[in-house]
Order: sequence, then structure tokens, then C-alpha cells
Amino acid sequence: MSSFDKRGNPVSYGSQQAVEALDRVCDLLHAYQADPLAEVDRLIAEHPDFALAHAFRAGALATATDKAFEDELGKSLRAAEALLAQANERERMHIGALRAWFEGDWERAVERWGRVSIAYPRDLLALQLAHLGDFYLGYSQMLRDRVARVLPHWHQDIPGFGFVKGMYAFGLEEAGDYRHAEEQGRAAVALNRQDGWAVHAVTHVMEMQGRSAEGAQYLAGNADGWAPNSMFAFHLWWHKALFHLEANDAASALQIYDQHISAAGFTQALELLDGSSLLWRLALLGHEVGARWNALAEKWRARSDDAYYAFNDVNAMLAFAGIGDQQAQERQLAAVRRAAAGQGSNAMMSREIGVPACEGLVAFARGHYRQAIDWLSPLRGKANRFGGSHAQRDLFSWTLTEAAIRLGDRPLAEAFVAERLSWKPHSPLNRAWAQRVGRLQAPQSP
Repeated sequence: MSSFDKRGNPVSYGSQQAVEALDRVCDLLHAYQADPLAEVDRLIAEHPDFALAHAFRAGALATATDKAFEDELGKSLRAAEALLAQANERERMHIGALRAWFEGDWERAVERWGRVSIAYPRDLLALQLAHLGDFYLGYSQMLRDRVARVLPHWHQDIPGFGFVKGMYAFGLEEAGDYRHAEEQGRAAVALNRQDGWAVHAVTHVMEMQGRSAEGAQYLAGNADGWAPNSMFAFHLWWHKALFHLEANDAASALQIYDQHISAAGFTQALELLDGSSLLWRLALLGHEVGARWNALAEKWRARSDDAYYAFNDVNAMLAFAGIGDQQAQERQLAAVRRAAAGQGSNAMMSREIGVPACEGLVAFARGHYRQAIDWLSPLRGKANRFGGSHAQRDLFSWTLTEAAIRLGDRPLAEAFVAERLSWKPHSPLNRAWAQRVGRLQAPQSP
């Protein structure tokens, strides 16, 4: 006996009541509202032989990109695999993608979720998991195109249409189509003000276009929609803090860090990396962040040996560099080097980006600015290989610009600032950097 979810996708489990309950759990994940894991745990307790519920739980844990959740991910995956005989084709494809992810082949996992989405274009869970996987792998074009593949199968009357538009908006933004991205993102938010990913897409457009005052106002103006009960609020607050930094308002950025980013105690890696990247930017600009570095670094120490995802490792190194803890820096470097020597997607990321990025950050922290530039500059063209967004990876540009200024290398500093001004010519932050470069001694003519 089988059922169908509210979008017409086949579900092998015979209880329509359970299928409808899973629909509601999925909607929480689609909107990044709390707490889908708690809700699916209750569902599984009542229906322990519901294969897709176990697969959902495993997918939600996998895309947290945190080794702290790996045991629970494995538990859910094994429970789903134990039910393979009664699962349908769609569910078996989901479970196969999860097995690939668990074994460290994130690229194969994302491709498999993508195949689910092609075969079942209204499978919103498969689309979202593939979309998040594309993000973690830095596949900017696929963030757009994977969603574009299924758009002809969606329309206003299908539940969840706004979530598809929100994902498409983010893909368009990462692919550089800012006008279209903003249109799609705003339309998605109009359909559901709780859709944190759609708000996120519009926010990214404003970040990339240097619309800092407008961006801060946009987030503040619709926070009553996305902030309450959101699992994603910390990241949107991080974006608001970046807007304040762009306007040279460090006090507001620090206030956001204290009230909205660190306040929950950093329970997962996604929160930690936002904390690290914000404090690093503040410190680069010479702002005192007090004991915040120490509290953050203490949380990262528990993950120092994980080497689970290079993007996390680089952000952990920011904290260890920020407090000047050379022992912690060496421990983190050793972990990333071990990962680089292994197999799988993270080994590639660690080899290509993780190791040189961490080496460069260590050099910067020790005042070896020329070495930092030598390590970090070659990464600019391929930093997408370890995932994240353009806004997140902009940290490399920040660090290189500051390294060149501190080194006193005016031609190099001028080059880095010229890059930044070409993207955001009216940015108060970029103009302040340009003024600092202008005070550097000009090189002597030969």
C-alpha cells in the first residue's frame, strides 16, 4: 500500500496521516523554521518503519556539515537502509544519496539528489538537499540551474512554490543575475514571510551590490517574519552585521554579534563560522572585540581534530589566529593536512583550499604579511572549490587587502582596493581602505 504527499510524490508508507505529518515537518525545513528534527523524532517514534521519515532525518543532519551530528546521521541512514525492501524507487534514490554523503562523496550525493529531482520534479526535499549540497561544494551555476530544471513543473497552486522561487533566487544571485534574483526573492518572500532562504537571497543581492544601508533596513523591516522560531536567524543577523561594517558602524555589528549570533551559545558549526568570520573582519579593521575571541575559540577546539569540512576548518583557524594561540593553529593545520591526504570531497577541498588558506591565516596572524599574500592570493580564483557564498569568501579579499596595507606594499594594496571599488564604488569601507592606501609611501621610480 502506498500514499502520496501533498505535491503528488509517491510514498511507500501506507498511513496517509503519517505522510501528511511528514509534509508538515518538511515545510519546517523548507522555511528553516524550528524544529524539524524534534518533530520528525516524534513522527518516527509513532511510525518506526517509515523509511522516508528516516531519510528526511538523515538529510537534515547531513546538510548541517558538522561532524558532531555524524553518529545520528549514521543511525538514521542505517534505519532507512533497513527498510529498503519496502521503499519505492524515489525513496531508494534518496537513501542512496545519503549513503554517498555519509561515505564522504558529497559530489556523488548531490548528483543523486539531483537525479531524484529530475525524476520527481516536485520532490521539494530532494531539490533542497541538492541545493544545499551545491552550496557546500561551491557550485554557483548549479545553484541556479538545478532549480531551473524543475521550474516548468511548478506553479502558484502547488504547495511550496515560494520555496522553489527562493532557491532559484539564491542561485541567480550566486550566478550574478542580480536583477532577476531580487525579483524572484521578493516574490517568494511575498508568498511566505517566514521563508528565511528567500530573504537570504534578496539580502545577498544587496550585499553584492553594496547596498548596505538598504540591506540593513530590509532585514530590520521584515525580521518579524523570519526571525521568530527560525533556525537560520543567526545567519541573517550576520548579514545585517556585514551591512553595518560596510558602513563603518562597528558598534552595531558587535551588538548584533552579542545579541543574535553568540547568544545561543554556538551549538553547531554553521553558527560558529559566522561568529569567526564576523570577528575576523572586525579585528582586521582594528576594532577591539574583547574576550569574544576566547569564548569562540573554546567552542572550535572541540572540533579541531574533526577535519570534516574544509570551510569549517578555515573558519576555526580564524579564531585560533585571532587569539594568537600557536599551539591551536598547529593542531588545526595538522588536521587539515590529514584530511587533504585522504579521499572524498573534503580531501579535495582541503588540498586545494583548506591547507593553503590555513597557512595564509597563520602567516597573517604572526605578522608575516608577504607570506600570507603568497598563500592566499592564488586562492582567489578557485575559492569556490570549498563552498560557501561569494559574500562569505570575500573574507579572502578583506585579508589580502589588509595584509598589503600592513606590509606597506602600495602597488599591491592599490590593486586589491581597485578590485573592491570596482564591485562597490560607493562603499564607505572600500573608500576608507583607499584612503589608507593613499597614505602609504609611493614606490621609488627606477
